[in-house]
Amino acid sequence: FFYLKKKILNQYCHDKLNHFGITISGKGVINLAHRQSKWTPLMQTSANLSDITSIRSFFEFRTLDPEGAVFYGDTKEGQDWFVLSLRDGIPEMQIGKADILVSVKGGRKLNDGAWHLLEVRSEGKFVVLEVNNNVELIVGLHSKLAEDELKGKIRLALGGMLVDKQKLFHPFEPEMDACIRGGHWLNLSTPWDADSTWEHRHCFFEIKKGSFFPGTGVAIFNTSDLPGLKTEEAGITVEIFGSWTGTTLSLQSTGFEYVLRELEGNKDVQLGLKEGSESVAPPHEPATLTFTILKHSLVVNSKPELETESLDFFSMWKNGMLLTFGGVPGDSEEAKNTHYLRGCLEKILVQGQVIDLDRALYKHTAVSSHCCPTETMNELNRDTRH
Repeated sequence: FFYLKKKILNQYCHDKLNHFGITISGKGVINLAHRQSKWTPLMQTSANLSDITSIRSFFEFRTLDPEGAVFYGDTKEGQDWFVLSLRDGIPEMQIGKADILVSVKGGRKLNDGAWHLLEVRSEGKFVVLEVNNNVELIVGLHSKLAEDELKGKIRLALGGMLVDKQKLFHPFEPEMDACIRGGHWLNLSTPWDADSTWEHRHCFFEIKKGSFFPGTGVAIFNTSDLPGLKTEEAGITVEIFGSWTGTTLSLQSTGFEYVLRELEGNKDVQLGLKEGSESVAPPHEPATLTFTILKHSLVVNSKPELETESLDFFSMWKNGMLLTFGGVPGDSEEAKNTHYLRGCLEKILVQGQVIDLDRALYKHTAVSSHCCPTETMNELNRDTRH
């Protein structure tokens, strides 16, 4: 069990070491959600400051994610830097310059699933953020230690930062499930550099709240990081709302593994989608699944699935099991034979608390944390390999 957790973390750390090796256009549609590592930007570019005629960038932006990194820029190899992010859906700008750190948050919420035109520009000692042609934030900054004349290079990045997160005045979670299109970055036409493992992933035409699993990959949590037991009588509950097919979740610990698959013909466990030979028919209403962990048993929608006096599931939960949504982790035969979850989980609750997949121990890059396509059936019938 500990080997499996270590392997997952090692893979996660290995992903963070990949180097930029692909060039792509910054003007097309860009999905910020599917990157390999937490803080490393999805893509970046640079230019000589002597070639810059306008410190102004604008782009269209759409998300349902309340928090994450959007746009970053710096000079002097990161000594002076700027990052635009969301916190609680509201824009936040943080700036580091010489001996000064500034953090300002304000304006309208942007995580409403609609496209918004964002413009970021520098006006002398001020940085201005416009949303849909309305000024939302103005940040003034002056340092006696700063040089007035800018020399060297300017670097831009999307979906992450190029400086250490320790420099942040107000730390935030960087993962951003969002799309950008129609970008104009300063007056540059140079291509952007992307990670060598980068794969183009389309943005859904219309989106709704939820977590989308395309039939590839899983999201893994350590149960010790999740809400714990309140009363033994009630146990620990995991509630899932949505429409899906395939393996819902699995639990793993030392010498123990439980897999909750789609139960064919069991009307008490309605998983929303029933996969046919050629198409997937939508349910009339989204399904609800309640998975309850008691001291010596596992219960699915009020029906006992596993009972054993030899295991104390409460202690196992507290000490740390792997709770995996969407399949079975690892290289076991069980994992290889798993039909990964396909569909939209509109909400996941553990002990009544909403679970954010961005906080997972590991999440496959194909899984969208905060949005599902409105037309789920069309997306499920796509070739999910691209």
